[in-house]
Amino acid sequence: MSRSLNKVTLIGNLGADPEIRTTPTGSKVAQFSLATSRSWTSASGEKQEKTEWHKCVAWNAGGRGTGLADIIEKYVKKGDKLFVEGRIEYRQYEDKDKQTRYVTEINVREILLLGGRGGGDGSFESSRPAKAAAGGKAGDTGFSDFPEAMDGDDDLPF
Repeated sequence: MSRSLNKVTLIGNLGADPEIRTTPTGSKVAQFSLATSRSWTSASGEKQEKTEWHKCVAWNAGGRGTGLADIIEKYVKKGDKLFVEGRIEYRQYEDKDKQTRYVTEINVREILLLGGRGGGDGSFESSRPAKAAAGGKAGDTGFSDFPEAMDGDDDLPF
């Protein structure tokens, strides 16, 4: 049996505030665009830069506690730097004019808040993984917003 892997890792900045929606079944979803840039020097010595925009989608998984969409809604704003991990998905749909449209999305499984407007100083609050983020951004008071952070099933060696 052969194996396969669909894994995307991005570090970039949000181009706009996330869009938060609730589906008819009550699930919350966050959509946002993440910009990644690369730069290089051409053969002629000219500096070049290219920015790619990635459409990202994060869902609240399951029915317990706070999910990724809730965390994104509460803590993530335009300009923030994020580490995003997930899988790439392709889908198509028919628009109102009966034209087939194609969409490429990153289905987000994990995020890290890397700092943003505050500058990414490496503090606990701005660098914790979102699925275990207890403090959010500087100034928040504790674990009360994220009861699953107290479950005790983490990987910490102490």
